Amino acid sequence: MMKILIGGGGTGGHIYPALALARYVKAVDSVNEVLFIGTSKGLENRIIPAAGFPLTTIPARGFQRNFRHFVPFIADLVRGLKQSLKILKEHQPNVVLGMGGYVAAPLLISALLKKFPVVLHEQNVLPGMVNKRLAPYVKKVCLSFMETEKSLPRRSNVIFTGNPRSGEVASISRNEGCRKFDLNPEDLNILVYGGSRGALRLNQVITAFLSDGLMPEEAYLIYVTGEIYYKDVIANLGSLPARVKIYPYLDNLPYALAAANLAITRSGATTLAEITALGVPAILVPSPNVVGNHQYYNARLLSDKDAAVLIEEKDFNHIRLREEIEKLTREPGLLEIMGSNSKMLGTTDAAEKIYRCLREVASCT
Repeated sequence: MMKILIGGGGTGGHIYPALALARYVKAVDSVNEVLFIGTSKGLENRIIPAAGFPLTTIPARGFQRNFRHFVPFIADLVRGLKQSLKILKEHQPNVVLGMGGYVAAPLLISALLKKFPVVLHEQNVLPGMVNKRLAPYVKKVCLSFMETEKSLPRRSNVIFTGNPRSGEVASISRNEGCRKFDLNPEDLNILVYGGSRGALRLNQVITAFLSDGLMPEEAYLIYVTGEIYYKDVIANLGSLPARVKIYPYLDNLPYALAAANLAITRSGATTLAEITALGVPAILVPSPNVVGNHQYYNARLLSDKDAAVLIEEKDFNHIRLREEIEKLTREPGLLEIMGSNSKMLGTTDAAEKIYRCLREVASCT
């Protein structure tokens, strides 16, 4: 039996890989215990309990250089550290796993201070600030991309594992995905989504794309707006043909991805893990609003391997989108080649590798 504390949250990009790993840990041995540590404001507060795992919340917020925000940041950090120390004393985990982001910081710092073994998982090509600072002091750093190693301090003990979310989606077939959404596997099925919260610019462009009648006549569209944008998108578009299906959010998004010949989306780490696990060609529009512009470097990795088309948000509009779709569909076999290149970048046994790493670290203490 192993007791694992997992710190991370805020967005689906941190939560879904952590849940995929937790499910694997319980599937291997049902007596294993997994406790999530997050905040009351992040998506984890809804998603993790709904998935059947316990969640304890602590105060945490992202680092702010602005003095007005710096004081609340320090106050929450101190409170988060105190609560984390209490949680560690209470649960006495065999190992603590950080899935990235500021949410994990108080737990990880507390675990290091109290000599609990700590493992990090870095999902992006460019590591986040918390993982980069703590990497030399933890037992192992699990990487989703081998290219990440050169951006970490030299003393970091790294291992390439991939992203655990990939294994959960890899087993879904194209036929299964199409059945879920009443689509034909032989048709051109396009999926548009902007990550777990949606994306304003993607919605603006897709709304203009559909309003101007630019969608190819042979194409079918699954369009996920994000919950906060759904009503505005529906109001702006009005009536649409049956070949366009619009949703505010999809719990079964991997099935929509499996059904797609082409995805138009952001380039968060979890999104790319899902895309490459299934081998889906993509048009990637990185968010420019993330720390370190890491989505751009994630997307670059796929575009450099001819697995995706990279369009920076400043260059993304409905005319450019139509041009790119025409290029991809005009040349016979191009989408299939991109899909094959994408699948070569996928790793479907990441959860097993991370679990093995956690066991090794725990057994050495």
